[in-house]
Amino acid sequence: MSNSDNQIHLRSILASMKKQQTNNGPASAQCRRDRLARSVALIKENYQALTNAMNSDFGHRSAYQSGAADLLGTIKLLQHASDNVAQWMQPEIVPAPVEGMQTSVEYQPLGVVGVISPWNFPVNLAFGPLASVFAAGNTAMLKPSELTPKTSELLAELVGRYFGPEELTVVLGDATVGQAFSALPFDHLIFTGSTAVGKHVMRAAAENLVPVTLELGGKSPVVVAKDADLDKAVARTLTVKTFNAGQICISPDYLMLSESQADSFVDKAHQFLTSAFATLHDNPDYTAIINARHFTRLVGLLDDANKKGARIIKLASNDEPAYDKHTGKIAPHLILDVTDDMAIMQEEIFGPLLPIMTYQDEQQAIDYINAHPRPLAAYLFTESPSKQQSFAKRTTSGALVINDVMTHVSIENLPFGGVGPSGMGAYHGVYGFRQFSHAKPVVVQSEQAESSQRLRAPYQDKLVALDAFFKA
Repeated sequence: MSNSDNQIHLRSILASMKKQQTNNGPASAQCRRDRLARSVALIKENYQALTNAMNSDFGHRSAYQSGAADLLGTIKLLQHASDNVAQWMQPEIVPAPVEGMQTSVEYQPLGVVGVISPWNFPVNLAFGPLASVFAAGNTAMLKPSELTPKTSELLAELVGRYFGPEELTVVLGDATVGQAFSALPFDHLIFTGSTAVGKHVMRAAAENLVPVTLELGGKSPVVVAKDADLDKAVARTLTVKTFNAGQICISPDYLMLSESQADSFVDKAHQFLTSAFATLHDNPDYTAIINARHFTRLVGLLDDANKKGARIIKLASNDEPAYDKHTGKIAPHLILDVTDDMAIMQEEIFGPLLPIMTYQDEQQAIDYINAHPRPLAAYLFTESPSKQQSFAKRTTSGALVINDVMTHVSIENLPFGGVGPSGMGAYHGVYGFRQFSHAKPVVVQSEQAESSQRLRAPYQDKLVALDAFFKA
């Protein structure tokens, strides 16, 4: 189907959904909770099929990682929205300027929201946003990633079973379909993916003045202060860097520590990986890289860094290969002595490779972060409250986690989103409800309409009072 044909077909679907949304009127709290409950049921009742599909798409994916992050984490978001949506829907009463007037803010559904979800967490990053979309009373069209075809096809089948086409529709297809999808006149569009693609999505949405929520990525730093507990920093950083083989938008993308800590960090990293993964390539707990193209890209980052003078350290036993195209797995690596001209320091890694930079004083680390695009998350390890406060005030990132990595994403009542090149807008909890609602001011004028009398002619007496105000 040509791009033009895709546009016509998708616009027809969207027009039908918008008409149905208008005819049905605002969704009640009961309707919203029902949609959220059916989303939970879809995941719980089909968790094994979803886990199997994700495993097939990745070549191998840890069943625990799929269950914990993609399925359980999503259910928690949906349940949190269901538990709180009735309260979120209540009008917000605000003080009126004159007696007898009533002023409030009512949160109104936007309409039909487009959701473009990525491959790395194909269930969580589809139904996580939908928790907020449904809570706000909207319906949705979902375009899942073509890079996880089995999971996307299963989601389309399951959505057809659990939802009517006027509530939630899944659109399958490649990048051409994605382009047509992002150009539709939605009432809002949320995209999760790379910064480069996010620019194209925003440009397409702008043609119809569609507001966007962009969940992008970038290079999320870890800073290890001189007073940090190094065992803690190693274990908590590498826990996330090996989860989903580092294929996470908020995975640590580089780490900064003092020169005096570097050798000890490397030793402790070897110890941690040995305790966490006795082996890698035949280990069901260690996930493969999503496809051959990404595998080749990651190997290319290692080769480029090596040619430009980096010291590459494989965090796997000596008898295991650094990477294996047959298993699709790449061992965790530390890359030391990195420089900014290396590709690994210029693009988001999205894999189990961790560049390490050293600083002489901690101000250098803050200066380096501030000289680069604002990241989706920043991570700081220090026991010093003053250092924690200073770092929080002097750096800007989508989120900040102190003495851990990625913790914020699993806390349902915190906003999740980026800033600058790492994204715009946020969702999760009440923040998602508001993101996908129109905050409409409602004013009920007082009987005497005092606030509008000042606009009515004649103005001479009013002008005298106005003049006195400015001269006071």
